[in-house]
Amino acid sequence: MKHCAFMIIPAVFALSACAPLKTYYKPGASVTALKRDTISCEISALADVPASVQIRRKPPIFIPGTRTCTADGKCSGTEGYYIPGGVESYDPNDGLRARVEQQCMAAKGYVPVSIPACPDSVAKAAPPTATTRLPALTDASCVIRNRDGSFQIVTRG
Repeated sequence: MKHCAFMIIPAVFALSACAPLKTYYKPGASVTALKRDTISCEISALADVPASVQIRRKPPIFIPGTRTCTADGKCSGTEGYYIPGGVESYDPNDGLRARVEQQCMAAKGYVPVSIPACPDSVAKAAPPTATTRLPALTDASCVIRNRDGSFQIVTRG
């Protein structure tokens, strides 16, 4: 794994490789169980708090014209114009749905965590593999993201 500033790979992977892993966590749980429980809680939260996509039009912005006149009374200028405001969509239920999902995961024994990305030296020294069972986390824990979407949690020594 190259240093993030020098990665010559797709930007999405480059950004995700340097970002912390935000996930739910329960020491000793399998990654398969984590995925299954997360999907189950996402589906349950979506059923309890359905999407309600709202569309709103942002107001246009008026740019006034200019007018300049010479000393002898000759004037010239430009007309004003509008910049379209555009349209945006949002789901006001996103926040509540996320809290319902988090509550569901808490009932299954998970807590939300953010595991920092490992420094290059740690990533290069670790044998390439994927975490299959979630270890206990410490202040020295960090994550290596694999190209296939899996991850490896290691403890810096």
